[in-house]
Amino acid sequence: MIVGFIAAVLAALAYGTASVLQARGAAEVDDGAQHDEVPSAASTFAAMITVSFLIGFALDALGFIGNMVAARTMPLFVAQPIIAANLVVTALLAMVVLHARLSVRDWTGIVLVIAALTVLGIAAGDEGHDDAGRSLHWGVLIAGAVLIAFGLVVMRFSGARVAVGAGLLGGVLFGVLAIAVRVVDGVSPFDLGRLLTDPAAYAVVVCGVGGFYLFTVALQTGSVSAAAASLVVGETVVPGVAGIVLLGDTVRHGWAVVAAVAFFVAIAGAIIVAMSSAVADVEAAG
Repeated sequence: MIVGFIAAVLAALAYGTASVLQARGAAEVDDGAQHDEVPSAASTFAAMITVSFLIGFALDALGFIGNMVAARTMPLFVAQPIIAANLVVTALLAMVVLHARLSVRDWTGIVLVIAALTVLGIAAGDEGHDDAGRSLHWGVLIAGAVLIAFGLVVMRFSGARVAVGAGLLGGVLFGVLAIAVRVVDGVSPFDLGRLLTDPAAYAVVVCGVGGFYLFTVALQTGSVSAAAASLVVGETVVPGVAGIVLLGDTVRHGWAVVAAVAFFVAIAGAIIVAMSSAVADVEAAG
């Protein structure tokens, strides 16, 4: 589990740093649009080819690899909250790089996340190796497709509340992605034939693309804070519960209640941080 813990922490650091660098890249390009206006395609492309944005993109790729390693080598109820803690990294770096200000509430959320993740790390047992068979491999792929379809419906009819719905569904898709990564065949040891014939491998792609799309829509069409907070809930609760119920993730003997409390405190802390003005500004720009 040590390898998974290190991978999850590195992923959180990479994701959080990438967000700030991409926001900085966006800030370097000014096309004259007002803060609440959609930037032009030309300015968006110009932001994407800045050094800051490109380094951020590379860090996103590194974070994704760390995310995958963590999902396969440690309980998901620990891995996913650590990944969600990238918002803490974003907030702290935004304070340094973008001169954002953090309120007492923001600092409270940061302390809650760090404390809860420490307790979770102590309480965690081994990652599970149970597999519900081929039905689960097909299940994550079907679930991904259904969630994307439902997300499109939500976007059409939820109006001003689209940020919450799209953000939550995007988070759930990232959660299903983590489950798919845990069960996919042909990774260790590597077997290309098994990998290409496993529905879970395609679920990783479907859920990754769909989650990214829905979260992007949530950021563009509603409250950034609401979208980010909803994403945290979706990407932590679903895989955390599924890891225990379906995959056999365990908690140290006698630590079940403590782990459950720490899990939800970590989520609450991440939601508080997600609603900080520093994170909102970074997400909006990036």
